[in-house]
Formats: sequence, structure tokens, C-alpha cells
Amino acid sequence: MTAADVLKVERSALCDTLARYGPDAPTLCEGWTTADLAAHLVVRERRPDAGPGILLGGPFARHTQRLMDAAKGKGYGSLIERLRGGPRFPMDRGPGAVANVNENWIHHEDVRRANGEEPRPLDPDVDAVLWKMLGFGARFGMRKVPVGVEAQTPDGRRRTLHKGAPSVTIRGEAPEIVLFCAGRGDAAVVELDGPDDAVRALRAADLGV
Repeated sequence: MTAADVLKVERSALCDTLARYGPDAPTLCEGWTTADLAAHLVVRERRPDAGPGILLGGPFARHTQRLMDAAKGKGYGSLIERLRGGPRFPMDRGPGAVANVNENWIHHEDVRRANGEEPRPLDPDVDAVLWKMLGFGARFGMRKVPVGVEAQTPDGRRRTLHKGAPSVTIRGEAPEIVLFCAGRGDAAVVELDGPDDAVRALRAADLGV
């Protein structure tokens, strides 16, 4: 399957989960309900002017929040329907599809795990796309980490996420490493191997965008 194919499957599964839990369920995104998360995803895909607020925060975040509030005002069912419909511009092919699988998969787990669900069985197609995302997305998320970081999967794949010494190795399946690198360390099923001080520094670091 291509990344675009994986995205279609993951997007559909995410929408099903959002519909099942309704608009008021908790998520791993602090302060966000499922309605907030759905609005974020819709605005991210359909309103390019929301990008600065998502990536940079600060004064730009107020505009993004207004867009999210307007999207929520149209109703939860409308949010899910629009999310199922996909983006208006090409975030569903090429590198955009890889990044969007990453975004949809992480936020799907934000809903599932905040509501007590176990990790899903490993999907080889999802694994392949998210391992690719670790090649560039996770490196950006690790830019503020004061130690070196390596990723290692059970099948022996390794990737340097951040250069430095001392170093910590994150061991786990690629999707779980992605979840950790997105700042969901308490929910990710991984093991951290390295000097105690370095492990503590990694856990305390500001990860993700």
C-alpha cells in the first residue's frame, strides 16, 4: 500500500472512533475533547491560514482557535463528515500523505488511549510509513532535547533521531516510537535505555512541534 492508501484507511478508522466516542470524550491532548481534536484536524487540512498558529503558537494561535471554534459551531457530525472527505489541497499524496498518516495515527491514539483502549496490533503498512516519518518529523521534534537519541525496533532497524552525548535508545515498534516523539511518553509502549540522567532529561524534554 502507498502512503495515500494507508491514509485513507487510517482516516476512516479515526472518524469511526470519533463518532463512537462522541464530542465530549477525553483525549491525550491536554484540555481537548474529541470535538476539539476533530476541529483541529479539519482546520489543519482545510485552512492553510491556521498553519502558523499550529506550528508557532503565540499570537497566531488566537486566529487558529477562532477557526476551530467556528468549525465546532457547525456541529460534531459536520466535523466528522468533513474530516472523512479529506483535504481540499494535496495533503493526501506524496510527502503530504506521509505527514498526514503520522498526524491521523497519533491523534487516533490520542482518543483511543485516553479512553482506556489498548494499542492496536502492528500493521506493516502503517509501520512502514511511520518509520519513514521518523526520518525527518521526529528529528524536528527532538530539536530541543539535550541528549542524543536513537530509535531501535524489535526487528533491528535503527535510526539516529538526535545527535549528542550521552545518548538514549528508544526501543519499541515504530508507531510507538512516533507516539513517544510526539510527546505522549506516558502512553507510548517503549523502553528507554541509557544513563539515568540522560533518560530523565529525555522524559522531561519538550517534544513534538
